[in-house]
Amino acid sequence: MALPALAVSPASGQLTGEGMDGFYRDGRRALSRCELRVAGDEPLVVQGRLNGGDRARFLGTIRRAGERGPDPDIRVERLRSADGTERITFHSSCARPVRLPVEIRLGTDLAELGAIAVGLSGQERKATVHGSGLRWSAPGVHAVVSAWPAPQDALASPGLLRWELDLPPGGRRTIELHTALGHDNGGPAGDRRPGTVFIPGPRTGPGVTRTRSARPPRPWTAARLECDDHRADVLMAASLDDLHGLVMRDPAAAADIYVAGGFPWRCGLAPAEALWAARMLLPLGTRLAAGTLRALARSQQAAPGADFGRIPGPLRDAGPHAPPSCTGIEATLLFPTVLAEARRWGLPEQETERLLPVAERCLRWLRAVTDPPGGSRGGYVPDPAPDGPYRCETQAHAHRAALLGADLLEAVGSSDATALRDWAADLRTRFRRDFWWEDSAAGRPAALLTADGRPVPHLGSTTVHLLDTGLLGGGALAPGLLDATQTDQLARALESPAMDSGWGLRGMGTRESGYNPFGHRSGAVRVHDTAIAAAGLAAAGHERAAGALTRGILDAADSFAYRLPEMYAGEQRTAGGVPVPHPAACRPAAVAAAGAVHILVALAGLRPDVPAGTVSLRPLATAPLGALQLTGLSVAEQPFAVRVSRLGMGMVETAAEGLQLGS
Repeated sequence: MALPALAVSPASGQLTGEGMDGFYRDGRRALSRCELRVAGDEPLVVQGRLNGGDRARFLGTIRRAGERGPDPDIRVERLRSADGTERITFHSSCARPVRLPVEIRLGTDLAELGAIAVGLSGQERKATVHGSGLRWSAPGVHAVVSAWPAPQDALASPGLLRWELDLPPGGRRTIELHTALGHDNGGPAGDRRPGTVFIPGPRTGPGVTRTRSARPPRPWTAARLECDDHRADVLMAASLDDLHGLVMRDPAAAADIYVAGGFPWRCGLAPAEALWAARMLLPLGTRLAAGTLRALARSQQAAPGADFGRIPGPLRDAGPHAPPSCTGIEATLLFPTVLAEARRWGLPEQETERLLPVAERCLRWLRAVTDPPGGSRGGYVPDPAPDGPYRCETQAHAHRAALLGADLLEAVGSSDATALRDWAADLRTRFRRDFWWEDSAAGRPAALLTADGRPVPHLGSTTVHLLDTGLLGGGALAPGLLDATQTDQLARALESPAMDSGWGLRGMGTRESGYNPFGHRSGAVRVHDTAIAAAGLAAAGHERAAGALTRGILDAADSFAYRLPEMYAGEQRTAGGVPVPHPAACRPAAVAAAGAVHILVALAGLRPDVPAGTVSLRPLATAPLGALQLTGLSVAEQPFAVRVSRLGMGMVETAAEGLQLGS
């Protein structure tokens, strides 16, 4: 992926026009078929793998008539990039010259990604010969594939390009294909220059100069992990690579960048997921957070009324025990949290001041929605309807937003800070009473309260947000909604076999009614929730449970070639078993990739307070992955590096001048 471009293919590298195969640009399939044949046969593909988040390599061999022995003399390498470029190189090990007849069959339906994702792709369009390749057209849009060197023969009806390649002894020849999507009424969304055709220029040889939108640079530092368990190093690098493939520019302001939700369902801005990813990547700099906050600030409701200050977002299915939740409510409550924590990590003061009014409006919405005229349960945030239900994770988001928002307001001398802290204290008191469900195992938090105040007590991964309290000044963590005894009880419930699958935290406990190992909110393992749980358990002193979840995610990542899906089946881990992907999971997914980074960086226990000029370390004393070194982090917009020994002792190796190590 290199959004807004991406490519989907099987391990063979052959695009057959089936399923989701193809090159895509701006949400439309520019090419669905790209089948290579040499001397009438397909190459025997011996390896197909990702070389990075935006490129893949396929290696095959070709058997020729009269070839003696089992050793192939011709091998073919296909290097495919998400931007629509493919290089096909033929390598010869023959002692004599070889002539290879090569043909590539091309085709496309120019269908929309959303339709293809749900199985509604269209019929292939008729091609016409165009320059050194082929062209397909649909109302308002066209696709072009150009080739270098130009083919000796181009047949429009079957969509064929043909070459006769002469390979000298030990030599090689390369064919380059360049796939483009053009709009007859201008360029793609965000770049409406008339006549623009987005084709990557040839990397070798002559060719027409073409233009394409520049990919955004990585909006984070070149962080690197070196760990006794080298799989963690690979997971960190692969996750950041996938996140870069999801980086997009805001069409309204190209300088503002954020990460899309994931492929194939959320290839655009998903407000809550973009904020979660930005928050989890704060140890790598504040640039992504600033761009994401600015982009979402433009969508905030500004008209007077009940929704004033709210950030819009779609509904999200919440499983069998609750109606859909609203991602806009989650994003509204996350906004002040991300801004406050970004300031602790070193967001420049002028950027904080610029975004502070938006955060204040989010907090005004919070206070208004929890004290509605004639409301049945004033003080709790309803989600999604004004009369509830009242979800435990939504209250956790609101409580954290109030405390961290008060921290922000206090820094600028606002008198509203005290009122927010008083509101949060009142919420804690009522929550510990209303949301606690007593059972034979000493109790657990209810997943939600119904509109009439009745608790729904099923145990699920949404409760992990009660452990995610947020970062205050001096490296302190904000108080949680649960008291110490309740927190310990929740930790014991989360580390039980009913919740910990061995590959990560299930979305719902196995003993709950409605449990389904493939239920995306009722049993499947979600990487995002598991990462929050591991970091929260570590901060609460339950390091053994945090370490078990961390190792489970790492083991799962190994099975998924270090590209973690958004979720996978919550089946119990067995000896020799592997996790099973969920058929509807995004992969890559922003919250999964960012969650992998978060769970690994959390091992160092970094808690900065740049305005106070301090940073504290609280690494896991159990060192679940052994010794580790994190370099290329960013605190106060300056390089930061830390080392943790096998005994769990932390040491800062690189830091900004004047930054002091706190207690």
